Amino acid sequence: MLKHYISLTKTDIISGNLIATAAGFFLAAKGDIDWQLLIFTLLGVTLIVGSGCAFNNYIDRDIDGKMERTKNRALVKGMLSTKSALIFATIIGILGFSALVFFTNAWATGMSVVGFLVYVGLYSLMLKRTSVYGTAIGSISGACPPVIGYLAITAQFDMGAAILLVAFCLWQMPHSYAIAIYRFSDYQRANIPVLPLTDGIKAARYHIIAYIIAFILVCLLLVQQNYVGMVYAVVMSVLGVYWVYIALMEYSEKNQIAWGKKLFLLSIVIICCFSTLISLDFVVDNSLITAFN
Repeated sequence: MLKHYISLTKTDIISGNLIATAAGFFLAAKGDIDWQLLIFTLLGVTLIVGSGCAFNNYIDRDIDGKMERTKNRALVKGMLSTKSALIFATIIGILGFSALVFFTNAWATGMSVVGFLVYVGLYSLMLKRTSVYGTAIGSISGACPPVIGYLAITAQFDMGAAILLVAFCLWQMPHSYAIAIYRFSDYQRANIPVLPLTDGIKAARYHIIAYIIAFILVCLLLVQQNYVGMVYAVVMSVLGVYWVYIALMEYSEKNQIAWGKKLFLLSIVIICCFSTLISLDFVVDNSLITAFN
């Protein structure tokens, strides 16, 4: 029974969001780690994301049964009652928000509220089934975890927070379109209006390329604003060029599904590299070091 409740939280999504949250935290901390704050920030995000995913499972239980990758979910198979799922989602959500309220600050907590409401309310309830713009709106919620981690340290929404928010929003667009291409038949059966279905894969490809270029340019703003160093700049530039190359040169009408899968997998590699680099290649304010010396 416990495993069914855990499955509601979509642990793969949680793990990705935890990596991003920790990366934002480490970028802001610049090597001065408050481990208690980190633990409670990660705990809060884990529970809030898990709650949002559980509510999403409840909302999508009808269309999940039409998709190959989701047809065996607990609510689809009747392994849990809808009432139990809603109670579970509510409890862990309250616990998650409480962790951020008591151990972080108003900015980090507020960003978590924004992410939750966008994902559960605007995306899952209102736009996912009705609008091609659902993907863009949903990307906001996916971009909140790294910003929450960052704000847990800074307690203010500055340029670094803005760059993280925009970068993760932009990254999620080609990532999401690649999933829709890779899982094209699933989205078709569920009648979800994502761009590759509504406008065709060819049209989606041009959007993917544009979003990748925009993502890399925004990522490089972290260098220009002196948040990260040249190792980050070189690696992200190379990865960005390679991502664009795959989107441009490896596409053909005969291998659209394989191409979408490759873009999807590459997007995960790139965001993991991005998260690792901002965690390690941060720039320490030399004026502070001088002051302490």
